[in-house]
Amino acid sequence: MGHREDLLEGAKRCLLEKGFARTTARDIVKESGTNLASIGYHYGSKDALLAQAYVALVEGLGDEFEEGEQPITAAPGTLDRFGQVWANIIATMREPGSLWRLSMEIVVMGDQLPEVREHLARAQREAGRGLIPLLMGGREEDVPDETVDTLGTFYVTVMTGLIALWTFDPKRAPTAEQLTEGLRQVIAGAAPQG
Repeated sequence: MGHREDLLEGAKRCLLEKGFARTTARDIVKESGTNLASIGYHYGSKDALLAQAYVALVEGLGDEFEEGEQPITAAPGTLDRFGQVWANIIATMREPGSLWRLSMEIVVMGDQLPEVREHLARAQREAGRGLIPLLMGGREEDVPDETVDTLGTFYVTVMTGLIALWTFDPKRAPTAEQLTEGLRQVIAGAAPQG
């Protein structure tokens, strides 16, 4: 591995151990075995490096969404599929030291970190693009921008709400079954009454 990759791996470990606000450039250098100048050279700033490390950590969870606690067997686009996928996502939120708690820290700090905020805003959009095929079928590269801006945004909004609930009140945070039943009620309420 080169310095760039070493820095990224060191930053990931620091984020999981200390969080965003408490991680210093010296922490990353110590953890990665590199030097302070490498951060600026490869990433521009410590915050930009931490943002990329965070995105890489979240991307690493993608397999758990698909192959996690509950196998995804239901047809794409169905309520059963919705429940299975969200069960796997919620399972990642239950773990002690969950990466999602770090997400809440970053959300709260957003205004203080404009360069990080822009990077993470792009990453959120791509997260929506990735959730669509997981729930609806198809391939990520085939998802049009218009669908990302509607359905993808809906899924990311559900995810962000779940992260908040599981961070602040895990005892009362919804299960996948409750979330699916809520969606079922929305669909029933939106159906034409005849």
